[in-house]
Amino acid sequence: MTAAVGSPAPSFELRNTDKSPYSSESLKGRKSLIVFIPFPFTGNCEAELCMLRDERARLNELDANVVAITCDTPFANGAWAAQNGFEFPLLSDFWPHGEVAKAYGAFNEMTGSANRFTFVLDAEGVIQEVINTESLGVTREFEEYVRALSAV
Repeated sequence: MTAAVGSPAPSFELRNTDKSPYSSESLKGRKSLIVFIPFPFTGNCEAELCMLRDERARLNELDANVVAITCDTPFANGAWAAQNGFEFPLLSDFWPHGEVAKAYGAFNEMTGSANRFTFVLDAEGVIQEVINTESLGVTREFEEYVRALSAV
């Protein structure tokens, strides 16, 4: 079951690319995008995160945090972030494998990865909208993020 609009986002603590803990509590006080990504180093996933990197100024204007989560290791995420200059938190939901993605209803049992789900939160951490695609091969549109954040 997907985490529901109107409910508090499931809390989590995951490792970032430096292997330091990062808690969902640190998102409170600003609107946030929690972006689940299927696989590092793949074309569509990279395109989505590069878009978020390149549009960071617009997201800041909307007073929005961005955090991306994969079910890969902090080591892989770190190499990917360094290669692409990702400055937002890129978190590892590797072990226990996919537990946060499962809590959000974003885990794909067939691939062992997250599906393309983004949870739009208000400053109190309540889910305001869920943006997802029907296929791992279809990317999310940045303007959907702008629209959703503007409505919060």
